[in-house]
Amino acid sequence: MDLKQYQDVWVFIDCFQGHPKDVGYELLGQGRLLAEALKQKCCAVIIGENVDEAIKGATEYGADIIYVVRGEEYANYSADAYGHAFLELCEKYHPNTILIGATANGRDLGSKLAIRLKTGLTADCTALSVEEDTGNVVWERPAFGGNLYARILCSETRPQMGTVRPGAFKKPQKCQNKLSVMIREDIRTKQEDILTKVIDFIKAKDESGIKLEEAEYIVAGGRGLKGAENFTMLKELADLLGGSVGASRAAVDAGWIPQSKQVGQTGKTVTPKVYIACGISGAVQHLAGMTESDTIIAINKDASAPIFEVADYGIVGDVFEMVPAMIKEMRIAKNLEQ
Repeated sequence: MDLKQYQDVWVFIDCFQGHPKDVGYELLGQGRLLAEALKQKCCAVIIGENVDEAIKGATEYGADIIYVVRGEEYANYSADAYGHAFLELCEKYHPNTILIGATANGRDLGSKLAIRLKTGLTADCTALSVEEDTGNVVWERPAFGGNLYARILCSETRPQMGTVRPGAFKKPQKCQNKLSVMIREDIRTKQEDILTKVIDFIKAKDESGIKLEEAEYIVAGGRGLKGAENFTMLKELADLLGGSVGASRAAVDAGWIPQSKQVGQTGKTVTPKVYIACGISGAVQHLAGMTESDTIIAINKDASAPIFEVADYGIVGDVFEMVPAMIKEMRIAKNLEQ
């Protein structure tokens, strides 16, 4: 394989009913850094029916080239249709590197492409870099239960591919007066070749308020909350902050809060402005999902809890005293206290 024929870093912009997911824009920021290190271009790949919003966003977040495939058969994601379109693009343009968000659709698409392109795929990456001497992308991800980080290379085949967890990186600053090259490809997929059909979307019962991975303020609870009923005070504090409630795996496994609220290696990766950890000891698996937060505030009665090692501010105390006190002060600040 002549690796020199493979050029540019591609980022898949995952959309839901025409609305781009933030992870695509997060990856454009990383794609730009990789492309600069490789002296190549950063490109966005958009597949869908109504994709004007995604095209505008890809331009604003710095894509040099935007590959667009439109068609009514792409209105909703399917591995058959999207896989066919993306594969056609790869076989025509030969990308060097492909970044895909580790969403349900992204994981599905990435594995399909890797098999068809006969290349490797590193899943759930949390850090990316480039080896200067080889030009290989270094894909980093938690391994062995989060106790260490693996550095994975794809040195023999191209494209290099990886899925990246939503929230692992922040969205880059928007580019002013950015001009992207638009390449529209007329790739159609026959309806009889699409083996799965989307009938309807049913909103999950716990999906309300601000999404955890998009929240700027997160109040998270762990085993120290002692029961599901005590997450009510965390929600009150989160609401006052304009944020969302999160949880450790211990709280989820205990059935106190839905799995969709779990932060950590087997949950979601978040990067809020403020992360308040209440009664969370700080197991390495949990830390893997929140250490990139701008400010971490830890409340735990155990002064030796590992969470204090990553916290910017630590409160050694009882969460059942500290959180109500914080709520009271917030309500006073907002002139809500009666």
